[in-house]
Amino acid sequence: MKTVGIVGLPGAGVTTIFTALTSVEGSASQRTHQAVVPVPDDRLDVLGRLHSSRKIVHASLRFVEAGGLVRRGARGTGALSAELLGLLRECDALLEVVRAFPGAEPADPASERGDLELELVLADLASISAKLERDTKAARAGEAEAKRAVPVLERAKEALDQGTPLRSVDFSFGDRRDLVTLSPLTLKPVVVLANAGEAGPEGEMPEGALAVAGALEAEVAGMRSDEAAELLASFGQAERGIDRVIRAVYERLDLVTFLTAGDKESRAWEVPRGATAPEAAGVIHSDFQRGFIRAEVIAYDDLVAAGGWPQSKTKGLIRQEGKSYVVREGDVVEFRFAV
Repeated sequence: MKTVGIVGLPGAGVTTIFTALTSVEGSASQRTHQAVVPVPDDRLDVLGRLHSSRKIVHASLRFVEAGGLVRRGARGTGALSAELLGLLRECDALLEVVRAFPGAEPADPASERGDLELELVLADLASISAKLERDTKAARAGEAEAKRAVPVLERAKEALDQGTPLRSVDFSFGDRRDLVTLSPLTLKPVVVLANAGEAGPEGEMPEGALAVAGALEAEVAGMRSDEAAELLASFGQAERGIDRVIRAVYERLDLVTFLTAGDKESRAWEVPRGATAPEAAGVIHSDFQRGFIRAEVIAYDDLVAAGGWPQSKTKGLIRQEGKSYVVREGDVVEFRFAV
């Protein structure tokens, strides 16, 4: 399961967004300020009906509220605490929250996003600089690994010195892989959420940001589904904005969903894009991967058109795929294995 850190400057409404996210039906609280949130997927309800499934299980993401960030770059003084840095470095992606709702001062979400990115750049600059200093000394002493790392670290430091997030630098695959081991914040995938008022976002929006009425979403989270739908409809929304955010984060992580269906359960499983059939089988159970024989596969749309798995099998629509098969979004799969 992937972990997403929710981060923002003071007053952006990070706690409000966390409340809206983690009150989604099916969420499970973990430690304080952490919760597991299901990824919305209407396909599961369809599969459940077709196969009379006793249980529906969504793919999920763990969200962590990383509050306490204080500006030290563009405005004021302060820093990311060691605890906050540790939380964020453990995350697979970041959800950056900026204020786009009315307040004592005019909202300027684009500028605030710039300030937030600067905080993350400064945090990375401190860690990369320290690592570069250590590796430079080790390289002079003849350490081969340090000699290889120094040019990559120098390039990363140069970019950060200029205020450039590392995700914007064209590193080679190998260099990027090496940097990932340091967990730099500005190399992580990012979704930007503009926390708007009920009338819509105010101020200039950051490029690619999703506008969500955080206070409304937090209110809706505590309602019955029919009441929530009625309230959202009154604001011209066909679905919860927070559902769009969850899906956007899932896509930004470059995950692919494959599905399993039967009378026991219909379930969504997440794998990295490019995962092979044995790797996908291993997500279900290590025995499936170790003893993989083949995958029986059909696209979701084809299965639904046929009326379910048994009907698809009768019609000869199920494909037999081997170890080299790369799992596709929406594949419905049964794995054959022997151990």
